[in-house]
Amino acid sequence: MLAVFAVIGIRLVVLQAVDTPAYAGGGVGNRLSRVELPAPRGSIEDRNGAPLARSVEARYVFVDPTLVKDRTETAKLLSPLLGIPVSELAEKMKRQGGLQFRYLARGVDIAQAKQIEALELAGIGTHRDERREVPGGDLAANLVGFTSPDMDGLEGLEARYDDVLRGQDGRWVYEAGAGDLDAPIPGGYSQTTAPRPGSSLVLTTDRDLQFQVQQILSRQMAQTRGAIGAAVVLDVKTGEVLAQASNPTYNAASPDQSRPTDREDAATSFVVDPGSVHKAITYGAALQEGVITPDSAWPVANTITRGGVTFRDTHPAEGKKLSVAGMLAYSSNVGTIEIGDRLGPDRLIDYQKRFGLGQPTGEGMPGEASGRLLPADQWSGSSYGSVPIGHSVDATPLQMAAAYATIANDGTYVQPHLIKEVVGADGKRTPAAAPVTRSVLSPSNAAALRTLLEAVTTVDGATGLAAAVPGYRIAGKTGTGLRYVNGKQQPGEVGSFIGMAPAEAPRYVVAVFVWNPEGGGGAVVAPAFREMMGFTLRHYRVPPSRGKSPNFEVFPR
Repeated sequence: MLAVFAVIGIRLVVLQAVDTPAYAGGGVGNRLSRVELPAPRGSIEDRNGAPLARSVEARYVFVDPTLVKDRTETAKLLSPLLGIPVSELAEKMKRQGGLQFRYLARGVDIAQAKQIEALELAGIGTHRDERREVPGGDLAANLVGFTSPDMDGLEGLEARYDDVLRGQDGRWVYEAGAGDLDAPIPGGYSQTTAPRPGSSLVLTTDRDLQFQVQQILSRQMAQTRGAIGAAVVLDVKTGEVLAQASNPTYNAASPDQSRPTDREDAATSFVVDPGSVHKAITYGAALQEGVITPDSAWPVANTITRGGVTFRDTHPAEGKKLSVAGMLAYSSNVGTIEIGDRLGPDRLIDYQKRFGLGQPTGEGMPGEASGRLLPADQWSGSSYGSVPIGHSVDATPLQMAAAYATIANDGTYVQPHLIKEVVGADGKRTPAAAPVTRSVLSPSNAAALRTLLEAVTTVDGATGLAAAVPGYRIAGKTGTGLRYVNGKQQPGEVGSFIGMAPAEAPRYVVAVFVWNPEGGGGAVVAPAFREMMGFTLRHYRVPPSRGKSPNFEVFPR
């Protein structure tokens, strides 16, 4: 008996002294609860700090299926507060092995969460969460995009810069009692890994200008049906995108109520045959290469044939001598094709590339289209007629806007960009990488081309008279192009106008493109440009032009 008691005593000493840490650790492990601490997602702001998308404090509602006593009755109590069907909630409350955590809802208002807490339902809890808020609804929605309930970027800048915006979640691990004592044990194990908030994006866009551009585009396009429109406003010196609008658009706060096509950014994804707005590139190349001068003029026939295809002028010169200013004013296909002949395919393609065509701008939007240039070895006979006047060429509205900004910026191309800076959670500001720049035209040739483009908005009968802005000299170009989808021409036409102001010292470029499947897109774009450019100049308090545009001699003797 003494020997038995001695063995038992020794075993007790071993258990209480030697093996205590192991058993204690095992017990703690069984009593640990884990709670995720979501990291706030960074905001997306305009250039002045106005929020376009931001995260606000909310609550998530979760369930521990192992503790729910009556899931049907619990679901009935939660359904009206969460707006989720009873059957769906009950399904989420089903026990699956030892699973002790499942989300029932994310981004719940704090007031609703308090009502749920007051019900004291077994197995149901709430915790700090966030919800993405879009103050402007459709304001810059096609740029900003949206997130999932789990704060994952799904479209637009939210998706493109998801790794910058998203934070790193934290975790609270604590020792809790069981059953009715399911609460943190005072003095028990507790460890918190704090969440690391995401960084914020500051865009180059101006919220007020963005709003006005969207409103103008929408209002002008209201007279069309099934149309697609895009508008871009660029700062010519910096390449900053001050506004970039698409129509149709959608409410980024309720993306599930929109069609995928409504959510596309037309300025970077809408590829078109630009038509006559491309002629500025042809004339710029010709000036730079010495093929023409601002005073050049020659007899221009009403038609010209290349590769068996006849190209016509809508304003026939009837064989009279026509100045290059007149060719731009009346958008002469014949005169432009003859300039293209003097340049040749290789030089024209070289300048198309220098002006930024054929490759994405790298503005910052995901899925930006590159457009397409026709290589010289693939030119047919008719290509010698179509390419100089902007056909057999694919480009986006943003690419064409950047080309005109090059003319406005004394011949220097500046990469258009949307991101101004990144602001860390600690407030540290990191400017975006400097935009790519390159010389395309000499300052004198760029200035000469700007002056010639003023003929488009001033000469009697010119194609761009409707785009003139009272009080300011405007240099720009009209265009009528086509749209192709998977190589198939679509019905209707793409009307466009791109212009700069004040023409004597440009500060801004505005580009407007509208595809109307029923035709008549050109009737919309010039008035839209006039309103957008007029507001931009007033918004930034640009003084009116002091001088007047030159008096152009269209038919010199």
